[in-house]
Amino acid sequence: MMPGMPERRTPSYVRHGTTSLFAALDVASGFVIGKCYKRHRAAEFLDFLKQIDARVPADLDVHIIMDNYATHKTSLIRSWLARRPRYHVHFTPTSASWINQVERWFAELTRKQLRRGVHTSTAQLEADIRDFIERHNEAPKPYRWTKSADEILASVKRFCHKTEQTLCHAL
Repeated sequence: MMPGMPERRTPSYVRHGTTSLFAALDVASGFVIGKCYKRHRAAEFLDFLKQIDARVPADLDVHIIMDNYATHKTSLIRSWLARRPRYHVHFTPTSASWINQVERWFAELTRKQLRRGVHTSTAQLEADIRDFIERHNEAPKPYRWTKSADEILASVKRFCHKTEQTLCHAL
């Protein structure tokens, strides 16, 4: 690497295993609860929900914003949540994960810890993820929207209008 030279990537990358990370972000403080699992099934997600339940004070409501992944919608998960009225579930629309602020945190984890890292085992990868979570939680900061809701909606409206025009011209 030399100054002024773009970063290059090698095509010989070897994956030494994978992990599934479940993470919960307290949007008010920026604090993250996260845990890695070998698999990404309802059983692991339920274990993660139980960890959240144990760590969040009982007098607080818990709003869970998650994508439409099948693991989140199984009867096991639905029945567990139904027995806990303090839990409120919100699903992001398909292709709208940007709305979910924990996705921004995942992007930070990727950019700051994982992208250029060398992990020769799953255990090493998971240790780096845990270290990142611990460092992040030493001085957590909430994410702040830089635009108002009206500005975001206006941008979406402009995008839809452009897309509509593009589709009409293509016909």
